[in-house]
Amino acid sequence: MTHPRPKILAIDDTPENLLTLGAVLAADFDLQIATSGAMGLKLAMESPPDLILVDVMMPGMDGFETCRRLKAESALKNTPVVFVTVMSETESEMQGLALGGADYITKPINVEIARQRIRNLLEREALRTKIEAQRDMLEVLLAERQQVEDELRISAVAFASQNGMMITDASGVILRVNPAFTRLTGYSAEDAVGQTPAMLKSGRQAPLFYQRMWEAVREKGYWQGEIWNRRKSGLIYAEMLTITGIFAGDGNISHYVASFTDITEDKEAEAEIHRLAYYDPLTRLPNRRLLHDRLGQAVAAAGRSRLYGVIFLIDLDNFKALNDTRGHDVGDLLLVEVASRLSAVVRDGDTVARQGGDEFVVLMEGLAADIEDAAALAKQRGEKLQDATKRPFLLGDYEYHCKFSIGVGLFQGHDSVEDLFKHADLALYQAKNAGRNGMRFFDPAMQAALDLRSALEAELRDAIQSQQLRLYYQPQVDAARRVVGAEALVRWQHPQRGLVLPNDFIPLAEDTGLILPIGYWVLETACRQLHAWADDQRTRDLQVAVNVSARQFHQPEFVQQVLDVLQQTGAKPHLLKLELTESLLISDVDDVISKMGALKEMGVGFSLDDYGTGYSSLAYLSRLPLDQLKIDRSFVMGIETSETAVAICAATISLAHNLKLQVVAEGVETEAQWHILSTQYQCDFVQGFLFSRPLPLDAFEAFLLRN
Repeated sequence: MTHPRPKILAIDDTPENLLTLGAVLAADFDLQIATSGAMGLKLAMESPPDLILVDVMMPGMDGFETCRRLKAESALKNTPVVFVTVMSETESEMQGLALGGADYITKPINVEIARQRIRNLLEREALRTKIEAQRDMLEVLLAERQQVEDELRISAVAFASQNGMMITDASGVILRVNPAFTRLTGYSAEDAVGQTPAMLKSGRQAPLFYQRMWEAVREKGYWQGEIWNRRKSGLIYAEMLTITGIFAGDGNISHYVASFTDITEDKEAEAEIHRLAYYDPLTRLPNRRLLHDRLGQAVAAAGRSRLYGVIFLIDLDNFKALNDTRGHDVGDLLLVEVASRLSAVVRDGDTVARQGGDEFVVLMEGLAADIEDAAALAKQRGEKLQDATKRPFLLGDYEYHCKFSIGVGLFQGHDSVEDLFKHADLALYQAKNAGRNGMRFFDPAMQAALDLRSALEAELRDAIQSQQLRLYYQPQVDAARRVVGAEALVRWQHPQRGLVLPNDFIPLAEDTGLILPIGYWVLETACRQLHAWADDQRTRDLQVAVNVSARQFHQPEFVQQVLDVLQQTGAKPHLLKLELTESLLISDVDDVISKMGALKEMGVGFSLDDYGTGYSSLAYLSRLPLDQLKIDRSFVMGIETSETAVAICAATISLAHNLKLQVVAEGVETEAQWHILSTQYQCDFVQGFLFSRPLPLDAFEAFLLRN
């Protein structure tokens, strides 16, 4: 009589994996395949299999959700489910086991181990079915002979098995053990009887693991899985454990029967196979194979989140020379130390891998949605990687200074893994050609932009030291067209680029902190000019407005800086007006008011620049010790054609006058604008191209003479 072959259902969204499973299992089992969790659930309901293999990582319904739905079906709740996964982690295993999973098989699949473990599961399932049948029989006999009930129920389990066996009462106290128990654990029957299975605990499983295990036993009367225990000698070993509850006639569990086998060699073999397949044996970092797998997942995640990721391809400079002169042992020491330092400076969740030879790769995800922001972050983190190797390496008794070149590739879900490595490799080649010990981005345009920014930053630092900055003055006139003051505006007289306007370098200065020395220079230069004008009757009453950045103003020593400059230059405080932007009011308004008040007491005036474009409110205006509001040029430009612009300007002037503040309108370019602002709405002062562009000092003084 021939027995039907066991039927196995394999659920995996990757056809290559299904082909591999087919090659492994086709000789011994009838194999059904499904390429999604939903399809697998449908096939299992139509024709329940003897065992189900399910991949953990699947789109849509993953392996855990598939298992949960399978177990929710009464026809499938006892069907063993085996998870197939790339990596085995304790938390992942616990999640799968808690859902009713019977076992894990890790990729790459070891053919013999996979086949044998599937056979074992099917045999155990057959044994469980047999035990349930025998248990039903014992319950029938319970009514006939209570005296022999315990012996019949206990004898229903093959106590003489080669597997380790122990029987406990309902409280978990060990009543009996078999010889195989002693052989596997080292504990004799005398040692074990009267104790609880806790005597075998290894400490590797968390309390939650045992809690869920016993919950499963009490609810289902059965649990099976892998567990780490400790022998009497102290050695820790892995076992495949099956716990079956024996139910009394009243429906309560009266005994537990535990059966286990030593699977330590299987676990060690699996771990070694995994290490060899996915990790570099020298540095213990992920190897090329695991890196490519993680990068593929990162590219897919970037496509969903729209956040850029980055890979840094790192090559040690002159590594061959070290190997040739000091030997490969010293070279290996350097590789291990570089791996350690790179791993120490990356974020949790980033990947540091060894490609092979002296080449490393760092993978980072979730940088930014904007490519320029992502490039700037990548540059910062690449520099951090470079900084990690600036300290010398002590290789035995030899001190070595290591430098490396970096090729950088950004991705957002569009490129293949192969293309990304080509891009990073090309960038690395460019870095080496540029003289080594450098970093290059793949995108030529992006690299050029970063190079330009870096060059501009270096040139701006030099400009501050080399006195390339210039102060220009734009006149401010009153309703009678008399010049009453000027706004001081910084320019950069570059030796090659010519005159550089603020929009081209002030944002860079803000980002790099160079705005602080630039702002101080502007303040000091303007105050010296005020002092110089004090001796001339035509200029001694001119006020000069100086722009102050939020970063500059929020320095703890800002007030003292202003007072020191006034004292050192001899400028009169009431002729200095500090223009603040509305962005200052975003945080710590009390600090702003305190600093303004301290300078106000000394006579310094304040103007709120670009009013209406930022964050100011009536509450702030009523609290700030201001002297002026400046109407932004964007409103002035539309005043001839836009009723809205007229309304905003008129309302601003009226509001300011009601608050006893003067108003300056900037960006006035036509007589019509001048007429509307000055004649119709009594704006106090204006400035703009109608009267003059910002002028260097000599031209400004000549302008004063003409007017």
